[in-house]
Amino acid sequence: MAGSKRTSMATNETRAVRKRGESRTNVAKVRAGAPYVWDGKNEDDRPLTRDEMHAGIEAYRKQRGRPAGSDKESTTIRFDRGILAAFRDAGPGWQTRMNAALRDWLKNHSPA
Repeated sequence: MAGSKRTSMATNETRAVRKRGESRTNVAKVRAGAPYVWDGKNEDDRPLTRDEMHAGIEAYRKQRGRPAGSDKESTTIRFDRGILAAFRDAGPGWQTRMNAALRDWLKNHSPA
């Protein structure tokens, strides 16, 4: 069923627990507690202002993806299965090693 959530208790068990006033969470305890108030002493404990939070979110969004200034280009190319298997079998970083091998080949076989 789309959107449904399964719990460890059946619906009738949940209703019975609520009727008895019991809870499996500490919601009432959390609601009864005092809200967090910064004491002004430790700057590391200070909550972020709205502007600081938005600036942090924007900075995170700018970090995603390939770093700026990269000279790499995405392309589709077909290689023999054996060649790909050899590079992949060497472990992570196989694409970087393949790029280095092609760069080395170009040094030795300069285009005319």
